[in-house]
Amino acid sequence: MAKIISGIQQIGIGIPDVYEAWAWYNKNFGFDLPLFDEAAEAGLMLPYTDGKPQERHAILALNLKGGGGFEIWQYTSRKPQSATFELQLGDLGIFITKIKTSNLQIAYKTLQKNGVEMVSDIVKMPDNSEHFFVKDPYGNLFQIVKSTAWFKEKVKGVFGGNYGVVIGVSDIEKSKEFYSKILGYDTVVFQEKNIFNDFKKLPGGNHEVQRVLLKHSEDRKGAFSKLLGPSTIELIKVMDRTPEKIFKNRLWGDLGFIHLCFDITGMSDLKKECLTLGHPFTVDSANSFDMGEAAGHFAYIEDPDGTLIEFVETHKIPIYKKIGWYLNLKKRDPKKPLPNWILNSMRFSRKKHKE
Repeated sequence: MAKIISGIQQIGIGIPDVYEAWAWYNKNFGFDLPLFDEAAEAGLMLPYTDGKPQERHAILALNLKGGGGFEIWQYTSRKPQSATFELQLGDLGIFITKIKTSNLQIAYKTLQKNGVEMVSDIVKMPDNSEHFFVKDPYGNLFQIVKSTAWFKEKVKGVFGGNYGVVIGVSDIEKSKEFYSKILGYDTVVFQEKNIFNDFKKLPGGNHEVQRVLLKHSEDRKGAFSKLLGPSTIELIKVMDRTPEKIFKNRLWGDLGFIHLCFDITGMSDLKKECLTLGHPFTVDSANSFDMGEAAGHFAYIEDPDGTLIEFVETHKIPIYKKIGWYLNLKKRDPKKPLPNWILNSMRFSRKKHKE
């Protein structure tokens, strides 16, 4: 079966306290639908955990308005480590996560009222689209961007899910090829070299960088394509300093953005394609993993600078946990989006933030 990419399933975020972080993301960004909440051993990630299995607790939370989710991830067998240096724009790895909103001005005022650390005013990208930056309590940067692509627009609030990431790279053209050929981000929205005004409030934002924003020309297909929606990837190469690896001397799962995950079908064909393109699977669950509340097949590859990209072929998801309603995805046409009524039924599992 040829590969099908449904969209960004989630961004992995290593944090020190899984429930505290989820409460914050729930309140401020509307991530109130837990697809799974599970404590277990990360036994297959040995290439990135010093060769030792590690205990962890993870929550995969979605925003039913539409967009990718957050895999909120906490080590329980060790204290998660922060970088020993200040991360700067252009450092190699995932530096910023994009969150979409239906109303940029209301989003700004809402987060400001909530006491969120506002990193910038509303500023403009090279294509004149408006956005702004904020930080969560753990120092992670988020870019709030305007979007018109929604699964369920009437969900309360102006925030949607993950709309993409900003990634530091060492070679723009090599990384463009990787994200285009394997992940379908084949269209350049803009590509410029400058000291950018909209970056000036970010750490390292006063350096000259080469910057390219990519989107996918083809609509995403597959079971969750309506919910996950379109996304973008922004690549940054710093021109006048030597960038550090964001996870230098640290483990996957330590503090920060640990991976970018795509929901896919056709894992065996994707494995062959990645190998042919010089990016072999570095981790492969080989068959269905069981998270108790969700199940599937997962694998990892590295981009040209070692940033981790995860693929998940979902086999089972909870629709309404209280009555034990789970959906088996292995028995349906992989190209077809799930009917809206099934995705809408997931609303019964939402958990609103409580002060």
